[in-house]
Amino acid sequence: MLPADKLDQIVQRLEFLEAKLSAGAPPAEIAALSREYSDLKPVVATIAAWKQARADIAEAEAMLADPEMRSLAEDELPALRERLPQMEQALRIALLPKDAADARPALLEIRPGTGGEEAALFAGDLLRMYQRHAERMGWDFQLLDLTPTDLGGVKEATARIAGEGVFARLKYESGVHRVQRVPETESGGRIHTSAATVAVLPEAEEVDIDIPASDIRIDTMRASGAGGQHVNTTDSAVRITHIPTGIIVTSSEKSQHQNRANAMAVLRARLYDMERAAKDAARAADRKAQVGSGDRSERIRTYNFPQGRMTDHRINLTLYALGQIMDGDLVQVIDALVAFDQAAKLAELEG
Repeated sequence: MLPADKLDQIVQRLEFLEAKLSAGAPPAEIAALSREYSDLKPVVATIAAWKQARADIAEAEAMLADPEMRSLAEDELPALRERLPQMEQALRIALLPKDAADARPALLEIRPGTGGEEAALFAGDLLRMYQRHAERMGWDFQLLDLTPTDLGGVKEATARIAGEGVFARLKYESGVHRVQRVPETESGGRIHTSAATVAVLPEAEEVDIDIPASDIRIDTMRASGAGGQHVNTTDSAVRITHIPTGIIVTSSEKSQHQNRANAMAVLRARLYDMERAAKDAARAADRKAQVGSGDRSERIRTYNFPQGRMTDHRINLTLYALGQIMDGDLVQVIDALVAFDQAAKLAELEG
């Protein structure tokens, strides 16, 4: 726990930001000040609640010396003392170092892995799962690029998801998702295992990543639109190649101008993610112990359809609610991952 003077500094910082924003900060500073204010406000609220809990205990203990108030104090104190450790834990979590990308929108990329057409069908199921989850959370889900298969699966999909706490919640989804089920194409009723890879990247702004024009090659091409709902009659689809890394991104909506903007946003996110991964690897030897590492090669989850269960291997969580999960009800799963990650970070700080 931070000393009292450090907690007071956090409160004073929020008051300073509030005054500066109310007085009319310079336009260039407003976005950064507003972000910091939004980050600090729940922390200060938790500090206030913790201080109030301590004050309530002190007041009740003082009442013990008063014969007329003693009985009331004895009734109140057990509940007050029982609540204090919960308040202290909430404060420790609130004071954990924040991932600077947590408040950003996320770019979701899904690709089939091993398993042929069944893997592509499962990739499509995952895309629908995340779209429905976004709807449940009140987030904005925008499909940027989709390459379907003839049987209704997905060869590759990219979506932008925006809303409160999107990356903070979805970053735990990066990795290999495995499915065990009888494929629609299987006549013998045998259970097959296949996989799809999910990558969740924080959206990068132009100030985060500078991409010189000489580093990219832009090609236009004719392509079907998202979901095959329309076919472009002009060369509006865009493919951008980042020459130094060999990264290739595409976007195939109706507007060539929008496609170029979409593809550049995806490219910036991938380069920004590479920078973040390099920094994390350099400073975090314990990264494997944390569930938010974003290791794309790690098998993180199994969806077993015959048994109706989902297992998250990182935290040994098994839920027999596969239908609800595939319908986008991921709150219980993500809450457990967030709690595990917070506990690991607390143990690291206090160990």
